[in-house]
Amino acid sequence: MVKITTTCYTKKYMKHILMYTSSYCPYCENAERLLSEKGYDEIEKILVDENPKDLEKMIQITGKRTVPQIFIEKKHIGGFNELRAIDLSGELDRMLELN
Repeated sequence: MVKITTTCYTKKYMKHILMYTSSYCPYCENAERLLSEKGYDEIEKILVDENPKDLEKMIQITGKRTVPQIFIEKKHIGGFNELRAIDLSGELDRMLELN
């Protein structure tokens, strides 16, 4: 007799979120809090104050010198203010496929 085992995954597919940040950044903390409220506790973080090459890369990619700089599935969102704006418009939920 063959025993068949199935696994049911209840956790939905999570979008990859990347955030350029620094060791102390209140706006970064606000962005993390907002994303955590959406169920996203795993955020890839790059600390630009620890590695000047990461800061250079962030500036090259985004054209911005401020943190946070947030990407969802490689799409540049911007900083916390932009993240909050797309949250208020409902676009963030659509991007994260929460609807």
